[in-house]
Amino acid sequence: MSHLEEDVKNVYIELGILKPSEIQMHMIAEKLDIWIFHHDEPSRTKISGLYSIVLNSNLSPEEEWQDFSHELGHILMHYCNQHRMINLFRYLQENQADNFMYHFCVPTFMLLKYNITNYSNIKEGASFIAKEFSVTKKFAKKRLNLFRRKIEQAKIDEKFQDFMTPTKTRPHSEQDKKSMTFMKF
Repeated sequence: MSHLEEDVKNVYIELGILKPSEIQMHMIAEKLDIWIFHHDEPSRTKISGLYSIVLNSNLSPEEEWQDFSHELGHILMHYCNQHRMINLFRYLQENQADNFMYHFCVPTFMLLKYNITNYSNIKEGASFIAKEFSVTKKFAKKRLNLFRRKIEQAKIDEKFQDFMTPTKTRPHSEQDKKSMTFMKF
């Protein structure tokens, strides 16, 4: 797991949350001493001595949870007022908060407990993820795609590691020897 995935796991463990059915936005906010307000305006974070998250009152419960997680990412990872920074840094922080959101709404350590055998059937898997983790289907599709790419990259990394670790029991083919010539100095 990445550092972010480990950090998300640690937050959930510290909160005593180990499965999707235990995830409750208001309980998380209470335990982290964050106030939640609902207004007819875009969701945002307010930091004025106390941490507050303002959620758009026109959102579905799933969208509220997603926005809450995005704003929580700002609270946990960022320490300054975005309105005073250059656009490039604001863009960076928004991307970091989005990445946090995907991993906080559907934590990898929980996702790994499910036997999802067909990652290419995103539609079927996304419906399951959306229901299990209380997110929209569009969100679940993206999260499942992120998860699938991570699994695929881990397999590639493992093959590469196997290839780069010569063993006495596995003789190198001529093709292997030719492709390893780039390592000679």
